Amino acid sequence: MTAPRLLVVDDEPDLRTLYELTLLREGYEIDSAGSVAEALEHLKAGSYSAVITDMKLPDGSGLSVLRWLEQAGRPEKALVITAFGSAENAVEALKAGAYDYLTKPVDLRQFRLVVGSALGRVVPEPAPAVEDGATAPATALRLVGESPAIRAVRSLIDKVARSMAPVLVQGESGTGKELVARAIHDHGARASQRFVAVNCGAIPENLLEAEFFGYRKGAFTGANEDRQGFFQAADGGTLFLDEIGDLPLAMQSKLLRVIQERSVRPVGATAETPINVRILSATHKDLSAEVAAGRFRQDLFYRLNVIQIRVPPLRERLEDLGLISARVLARIAQDAGVSPTPRLTAGALQTLSRYGFPGNVRELENLLHRALALAGGEWIAAEDLGLPDALLDEGRSESQFAAIDTPLPVEPVAEGLTLPEQLPGDLARYLDEVERAILLRALEQHRFNRTAAAASLGLSLRQIRYRMARLAISAGDS
Repeated sequence: MTAPRLLVVDDEPDLRTLYELTLLREGYEIDSAGSVAEALEHLKAGSYSAVITDMKLPDGSGLSVLRWLEQAGRPEKALVITAFGSAENAVEALKAGAYDYLTKPVDLRQFRLVVGSALGRVVPEPAPAVEDGATAPATALRLVGESPAIRAVRSLIDKVARSMAPVLVQGESGTGKELVARAIHDHGARASQRFVAVNCGAIPENLLEAEFFGYRKGAFTGANEDRQGFFQAADGGTLFLDEIGDLPLAMQSKLLRVIQERSVRPVGATAETPINVRILSATHKDLSAEVAAGRFRQDLFYRLNVIQIRVPPLRERLEDLGLISARVLARIAQDAGVSPTPRLTAGALQTLSRYGFPGNVRELENLLHRALALAGGEWIAAEDLGLPDALLDEGRSESQFAAIDTPLPVEPVAEGLTLPEQLPGDLARYLDEVERAILLRALEQHRFNRTAAAASLGLSLRQIRYRMARLAISAGDS
């Protein structure tokens, strides 16, 4: 196999030589440059497996090299070397597309580790996922929906999965923040390694340090053997810190040091242990407000919030409600051994679309669990949902009703139609008049709320819009 070819960019000859010798011993082929202009000349002349660049160069910034790679659509992984303690530069580099960063003075062991990780050479023995359900390679497919909001989330997942940049997933309780984090892991280079999920708010404060960093035998009463912490368990993989906003300030300070130094010291140990972990975090809180209130460290916030993914609440993507409900019902029915899978009637889906879902998708799952048990048939009706009228449309204006583009199941109707006494001479025109009358009636009943009117007729919003346009129906008609 051909050895990976790397480009090293640094204006200090001694450091450049040190990096070159270190990488040559690892079996890489090396080209070097002392400026942005020289680096771009090399890149235009050929391709590389990775580019390692200092941030400060005589004719510009290493970010200029990163931006050129991005604009040219080049596949090279970029590693940036920044001055010690310059968190702003590190964050800026990651946002510009760097795979990872190193701080000066560069630790050569860490240097080799990061380069190897970027090239896929650091591959610890595969370990089973820490929690059930983390092994599916197509996790993003579980983010059901075709709304613009959820499409944007899936697009961001694809982009950030390719780097080591820390990601902060922000969203209300029950929106699926851990699912987003798992998708980032499953679509990245660490997919075969551990995904360790930790709920920061569920660990007693006096146990945080031991749980996160591990401990040595005899470190405290009850420490009868050495034990790994979350960081060691996730080594080579991904550590997901859920509800990061619940960490006390003292633990935030220790976490910041671990992220910066890339090493942990177990409780009772005298030496630090190097770790290679990608950090993903999530919170339902507004961390900017927490920083302003002094409850969250600003420097840690900047480290974690390099890239932010906001998971939209369910009420902002109600057009996905039909797809999500069908997927959830299929899973619940399979677990319960119910066949065929029950379906929501148009009235039931309309009722759900009028509810605000403060608990989001998790609350929807609970509602459907109960409804499946109460329905006892192939159809789940509105009354099976158990949602009082007082909870529907509460505090919401008509503009907040999202579109429901999924075709709705039609409720069973009584057989038999009432035909006119005299057959029409122009059938097409007669059917248009009947359809227009039915649409107007439904719209008037729902105060010209097209989403609700469409649901009552078993149509999608797109379908009712098409019919209204074809039949020249406007909001002023009555």
